[in-house]
Amino acid sequence: MPDLVVRGGTVVTVDGVRRADISIEAGVIANVEEGAGGGTAEIDASGLFVLPAVVDVHVHFNEPGRTEWEGASTGSHALAAGGGAMFFDMPLNSTPCTVNAREVARKRAALEASSVADFGLWGGLTPESIPFMAEMAAAGVVGFKAFMCDSGLPEFPRVDETALLRGMTEAARLRLPVAVHAENEEITKGLARALSGASAREFLGSRPVVAETRAVDLAVEMAKETGVSLHIVHMSAGQSVAVAAEARQAGVDVSIETCPHYLFFEEADVERLGVIAKCAPPIRPNNDELWQAVLSGVVNIVASDHSPTEPSLKKAGDFRTSWGGIAGVQSTLPVLVDRGYHTRQLLLNRIASLLATTPAERFRIKNKGRIAVGYDADLVLVDLDRSFTLDAASLLQRHNTSPYVGETFRGTVRRTIRRGETIYSDGQVTAATKGRFVCPIF
Repeated sequence: MPDLVVRGGTVVTVDGVRRADISIEAGVIANVEEGAGGGTAEIDASGLFVLPAVVDVHVHFNEPGRTEWEGASTGSHALAAGGGAMFFDMPLNSTPCTVNAREVARKRAALEASSVADFGLWGGLTPESIPFMAEMAAAGVVGFKAFMCDSGLPEFPRVDETALLRGMTEAARLRLPVAVHAENEEITKGLARALSGASAREFLGSRPVVAETRAVDLAVEMAKETGVSLHIVHMSAGQSVAVAAEARQAGVDVSIETCPHYLFFEEADVERLGVIAKCAPPIRPNNDELWQAVLSGVVNIVASDHSPTEPSLKKAGDFRTSWGGIAGVQSTLPVLVDRGYHTRQLLLNRIASLLATTPAERFRIKNKGRIAVGYDADLVLVDLDRSFTLDAASLLQRHNTSPYVGETFRGTVRRTIRRGETIYSDGQVTAATKGRFVCPIF
């Protein structure tokens, strides 16, 4: 008899969307079929759609070191409320940053003690960390993150062209991907220096699309030269996506990530909302081309880039010195259901691919990201037609500030299951056990 049967839902798999029961044994999917027998426990999913739980490959939970901004406990609670059961934590803004095996081990221990979701870790690629990449690979990192422009943190310096080439060469040898924040340093630094004020309009003008396209072009050329797997994070504009897509068609191993805030908001919203919507690259004038890249399959992955801070570091009206980062880990799936499925006919299979299947496969995480026999029972149950308005009190992250507060979404996460255990249900985190560390399988 299965430990658990999720009964009567409409299941979204790579093969299609169909009514089925999901039988789970020891946290693993044992069967997906209609009319499954009884289980020790059952969950009634009638009227709900069952998707693979979100695998968020880009979060900043900042533990250890800056948990006053966010921590893995509160961050993973918010992830679970948004339908997520696994995340990859970035090497910054933790302090110290995760740039050697010692800090990988320290972060792993901290997250094993606090996260309700399973997790992987990015290693940092800085000019000084290149000699330590092999030891980080041995410690199980999913890849290496580099900034092509100023990261905003002096302890995590950007890579110049020489360091990026050296780092990509070493990552290729280690058979791990390099993720890049792709903005051109000369353009962004020069325009920022010329700012005469701190308004939203001036900030947006200081990080133009050309800064992103120029950096993407360099990154894909270096990936072609070194043979490394390249992952370009938080791409904000259709023009820069097109540069990466052209390289991929030419044979470069490159994956393209965008974020829900680039799909949900437009430049006018930044001026309306203020510094709570400041991020880099910035939100663009419109997102039509970016949505088309999502709908056509050019974009591989959607990730939150959840990068919160203390509210005091978001200084009203001051786009020059306020911290740049969007707090949105709880809203990724609702954005794709509301603005994608309901508004633009984005297929549910495609949502599952963008948020779970491709993230797990791209970073070689075994038995994650699909609803299939032998895979971990990581599931999210969604009422596609139930609407909700996000209010600050319902945010489970450390601070109740987010540009999504006050927005109404059609499509509500009702339950999130991680390895057969419900970790979120109708407003409450319910996990009894902690998440596990996951690493790539070669």
